[in-house]
Amino acid sequence: MVKALTFKGDKKPKKRKRTAEASGSAGKNDDDDRQLKVAKASAEDAAANEDDDSWVSADVMTDISGPIMFVLPTEPPTALACDAIGKVFTLPIENIIDNNPITAEPHDVRQVWVANRIVGTEHFRFKGHHGKYLSCDKIGLFSATSEAITPLESFSIIPTADTPGTFQIQTLRDTFLSVRASKSSKANAAPEVRGDETEITFDTTLRIRMQAKYKPKIKASKEEKAREKISRSELEAAVGRRLEEEEVKMLKRARREGSYHEAVLDLKVKGKHDKYG
Repeated sequence: MVKALTFKGDKKPKKRKRTAEASGSAGKNDDDDRQLKVAKASAEDAAANEDDDSWVSADVMTDISGPIMFVLPTEPPTALACDAIGKVFTLPIENIIDNNPITAEPHDVRQVWVANRIVGTEHFRFKGHHGKYLSCDKIGLFSATSEAITPLESFSIIPTADTPGTFQIQTLRDTFLSVRASKSSKANAAPEVRGDETEITFDTTLRIRMQAKYKPKIKASKEEKAREKISRSELEAAVGRRLEEEEVKMLKRARREGSYHEAVLDLKVKGKHDKYG
């Protein structure tokens, strides 16, 4: 082999040695990259859940949270709505299949209210699209002009005893939200909503539609599916070595049962014992 010419006084080039430390650092970087990919995939799954804007029916009072829609017992179905100046009225529902209230979805932001439990109580408040709260005065007139919560803006949600999936909206004066035919002489006048009904009737019985991502059962189900959704390569990246089929199954089962991190740690320890044992 012909060597390059050298001269006296020339500095000899230093050979770069790949130290164990460098090798370890490279391996660590690879592990970091794999962990980053796993974290990114998890974040994408979480974002997909957050972007779920589908609407479902509230089944029980504890479901109710976040953006909701009150589907009133009119024919055809209407929704409780408010405008920018706080006037409360009924608005026909356009996004509905065969006039079935359990398929209703809002087509207008005026039909959407944000429901929240009032801290320290069993009562709810309902905020309109313009940031003001639904209120019912002493004579049963609704409005949405208040920026603060008082007894007038506080409501109870009561499940209807003999009709699952329906509710009564009760004021703190023990009267109910109800809807009735308009007394206006105008043709096709919209039904009117009031809050002075003292008995539970068909006219007080309504359904509540809500965004699926806020419903506890659906949210829990999606989180469980997200935990189950993981590839073999992601599991191997987490453990830091190739896995046997039984180990893969065990880790996926651990994710479903909530003991994933402990299982990963056990496999890492086992891998070290196998290596040095």
